[in-house]
Amino acid sequence: MLLCEYALTPDVLDAASYSSDEVAGIRLQQLKEVLLAEGLVRNLRNGNWSRLFRDSGRAWHKRGKEFLRKLEQQARLRLVGPVLGDEPTTDHEWCHEALESHNVESPLTGIISAAAVAERFRSEPLVEAIQRLSSTPWWTTRSSSVRLARTLDQYKTQLRLMLKCANSVMFIDPHLDPTQTRYGDFLSLLLEMAGRKPAPLLEVHRVCHFGGQDRRNQRDETGWKVMFQSWSQPLLNAGLTAKVFIWDHFHDRYAISNLLGISVPNGFDTTTDLSGATTWTRLGRSERDDIQREFDPASKRHALRHCFKIPEA
Repeated sequence: MLLCEYALTPDVLDAASYSSDEVAGIRLQQLKEVLLAEGLVRNLRNGNWSRLFRDSGRAWHKRGKEFLRKLEQQARLRLVGPVLGDEPTTDHEWCHEALESHNVESPLTGIISAAAVAERFRSEPLVEAIQRLSSTPWWTTRSSSVRLARTLDQYKTQLRLMLKCANSVMFIDPHLDPTQTRYGDFLSLLLEMAGRKPAPLLEVHRVCHFGGQDRRNQRDETGWKVMFQSWSQPLLNAGLTAKVFIWDHFHDRYAISNLLGISVPNGFDTTTDLSGATTWTRLGRSERDDIQREFDPASKRHALRHCFKIPEA
């Protein structure tokens, strides 16, 4: 998965869990670098997990508190409801909560704890100590790219967390056309965000010409609105609005959000031909941010021909 979700037991952020302040700083910095680039942290019991760290009665490490602030600032804490009857009061009980959340919610990639909790749960492959992540399969097999079939199910699998959690999502595909059969599944991706409150900012970007490389083959704004009109009622029913940008020209394809940027070389069309595959690649943060700026009309890197909302206000 290009974006993964983890649970942390509170002891991971406790200075007493480490042999020295220096070791704690190193471990927490390594965790921070990975999770702020490619991860989410499950905020268990409707946020009671993160509220624990406001308690000054425990020696939370300064790097751990900084890490938590960054997770909050970048919207990388995913709120989930309680699954066990009683509120956890120990690190072990928080690990039980995380395991049950994994079983009843969408699956976690892993649960990260300190050594004592991991030892108690050594029969659970999902639980590992922060000190042993370098030898843990679900941690070491992380990759910046993935091979997948060009099907709606595989697109949904890779984009699931982004569509559930991102505050903003940009789909950038020069040939995206709702009237074409090969893009018939694309609306289903947008509808994965149905009912979110507040609704995410949703953008679709394509070029102003169609039918191959003949850039003379264009439409006026009314024509473009007609092309996307089939999305209007489904998006309205889902509580969503898509802003459509029609540009002079661009080539590359991406999914860009505040959580993750992905290079999508074949775009978002689907096919029934399963003989081949495509490769999606997670972008670095600076590359993701630069692409977001590239498709901001204020940047003037491309000429904006038309811009409208579906459904119209």
